[in-house]
Amino acid sequence: MHKANSIIALFILLILAPPVFSQVRLDIETGPVFSGYNDVRIPGKGGTLFSLSDQLQADRTLFYRIRVFYDFNPRHHLGVLLAPLSINSTGRLDAALIFTGKTFPANTSLDATYKFNSYRLIYRYDFLRREKLELGIGFTAKIRDANIEVRSNGMAAAKKNVGFVPIAHFRLWWNFSGKFAFLLDGDALAAPQGRAEDVLAALTAQVSDRLDLKFGYRILEGGADNDEVYTFALFHYAAVGAVMRL
Repeated sequence: MHKANSIIALFILLILAPPVFSQVRLDIETGPVFSGYNDVRIPGKGGTLFSLSDQLQADRTLFYRIRVFYDFNPRHHLGVLLAPLSINSTGRLDAALIFTGKTFPANTSLDATYKFNSYRLIYRYDFLRREKLELGIGFTAKIRDANIEVRSNGMAAAKKNVGFVPIAHFRLWWNFSGKFAFLLDGDALAAPQGRAEDVLAALTAQVSDRLDLKFGYRILEGGADNDEVYTFALFHYAAVGAVMRL
């Protein structure tokens, strides 16, 4: 019992004591996510163009994202991100749906799932660090685990895609008043084959030397257009989160 109390007391002391230099930061984010457009045609040539959010009814759901950063020093940072996303849509289409070579008859009940899980390795260099302003740029190595599946009356068809995407990373932090700051943080890339943007604009509040809270809006948008797939989607996040310096 005495040993357990000592461990608890040590844990509380570590949480409350001001750090000399925090090398690890745990960033947790959650909230509701809403579908904007979500247009799909698979295959890109020969499939039926349909919307998972306009022609079908997309569910609202909660999301979570977990990111861990290691600060080598005040300017060099390395992070990993886990960002799963899965949206279900239901409804009927007026016309037949050709999806991955299978034909779903018109006016039949459809159940679709859009999955886009993201795993990222992030490096950032803060080229500007002042008391009230920080600017950084870097590189994100992203692994996407995507799957679109349509089901109806015992028939199912799916298109899965796992791939690597290099993306530019950026961050702006502006301490505009006391313990409050504006944060713009994201990854973005545009190319002839497609595009990807994942950007957060948030208000942050410093609760203690070890804890910041954040409240903001995140946009996730992107897609690809080729012979194999045509898919472009937009999602809106109402984000709340916490950053803990360990």
